[in-house]
Amino acid sequence: MDIRVINKIHERILKESTGTPKELAYALNVSERTVYNYIKFMRLELKAPIIYNRIKDTYEYETICNINFIHIESF
Repeated sequence: MDIRVINKIHERILKESTGTPKELAYALNVSERTVYNYIKFMRLELKAPIIYNRIKDTYEYETICNINFIHIESF
C-alpha cells in the first residue's frame, strides 16, 4: 500500500468528494479494483469507519476519523 494514495483517499473522504469508485480510480490513476483494495485496507488495518453513501455517490466517514502520518524531513 502506498501511503501517498491512502492520504489522497483520506483527504477526499474528509471532503466527501470521492465520487464513485470508478471516478476515484480515475482521479488517482489506479484501477477500480485497486480503489476497493485500498478502502478495504483502510477499514481493516487502519480501522477507518468508511461507508459509501449511495445518495451522494461518495465515500464518507461514519464517525470522526483522524489518520495521521509521520512527516520526516531530511537533515
